[in-house]
Amino acid sequence: MTSDILAPARTAFVWTWLPDATDPVVAGRIDLVDGIYQFAYGRSYLDRGDAIPLFLPDLPLRRGLQVPRAPHAIAPVLRDGAPDFWGRRVIVNRLTSARGAAVDVDALDELNYMLHSGSDRIGALDFQESATRYVPRLTGEATLEQLMNAAALVERGARLPLELDEAIRHGTSIGGARPKAQVEGPDRKMIAKFSASNDQHNVIKGEYLAMRLGAGAGLNVARVDLAEVAGRDVLLVTRFDRMATAAGWTRRAMVSGLTLLDLPEHEARYASYQDLATRLRHDGKAPGRDLRELFSRMCFNILIGNTDDHARNHAAFWDGRQVELTPAYDLDPRPRRSYEANQAMAISGTARQSRLALAVEAAPAFHLTRDIAEEIIRHQVEAIRDIYPGLARDIGLSAIDDRILRDGALLQPYAFEGLGGRLSGFSPALR
Repeated sequence: MTSDILAPARTAFVWTWLPDATDPVVAGRIDLVDGIYQFAYGRSYLDRGDAIPLFLPDLPLRRGLQVPRAPHAIAPVLRDGAPDFWGRRVIVNRLTSARGAAVDVDALDELNYMLHSGSDRIGALDFQESATRYVPRLTGEATLEQLMNAAALVERGARLPLELDEAIRHGTSIGGARPKAQVEGPDRKMIAKFSASNDQHNVIKGEYLAMRLGAGAGLNVARVDLAEVAGRDVLLVTRFDRMATAAGWTRRAMVSGLTLLDLPEHEARYASYQDLATRLRHDGKAPGRDLRELFSRMCFNILIGNTDDHARNHAAFWDGRQVELTPAYDLDPRPRRSYEANQAMAISGTARQSRLALAVEAAPAFHLTRDIAEEIIRHQVEAIRDIYPGLARDIGLSAIDDRILRDGALLQPYAFEGLGGRLSGFSPALR
């Protein structure tokens, strides 16, 4: 069992990159005490003139022990820095003999996952065993094809050779459940996403299409590129939390939508777009812009059949005082056979049905009039209809995958059910 291999870690030190810095400083210490992850800022950090809180209201800049508010066992901003399902699976693979169904990703504590995952994690935090010496856990040298093969081995539950084990470890600090790795170019860092063995359609090309369609519809989305490696498609997503400078890489602090909503993992089902809008309205750097953007993303997710729009698939930059939405990512059409569907986050009140009528109903929470909400929807529909056919041809989308996306994900009739006003009877289909 995994728990027989590693005893619970008791302490870890939190290092952070301050705004525009290329080197980290130690910020504080986490201690696991009776199942609760307590945090305290270091004196040296508090004495800095440029110190910022890791996030508010989670961890204000003050001396003394800080215990997470119930029902949290760990401050949400710290949990954001821990790996998610894919990273945990890789770590369990490398630390234990557990394979396949025997892999228990919940067997290790958060500190062990923090200390055994790669250092180039999302945002501006890292976790170390030392408070005085920063030793990054870096990737080994590997080609994109080797990384893809390593991800496939992990997915099958096979033991990795040492050189691939070190290389794939670099991607353990990246969130999400699908196979992925990190790659670095001269002026940008990227997340490489690979296909999974249980994919029922070409998920890689589907996400590429959705991201490009989102950009065409006016959303602020991460840059994506499509590559072919050893006959298989790979999606390359440019990281927006890293910036190359003459002095080195800077890191931008980020928090997940789940952290913005102050929800623990087991209460993620209570997340809603309206509550996220409220947080952006109160603490946002550019609330007007971000409220419209969030509303637009909500509508776009409905239109492309992305029902995996949970709170960890939304994020915001943190500058020490305010938040602003990051570019959109993980826009993933989810083909379905049923007529009805539900979004992962509630749209209006507690209602989460994948219907644009609910989005229009919720528009006032985003400081949008009904007319503006309807215009956003109409523009997105026209963009999808105009851009999709040519884009699908350009990337060589197969006839089968094209039919799957058309019939089960994009512009589904259920999305338009109940629309009134200027959109009454509006139910377009892809040409």
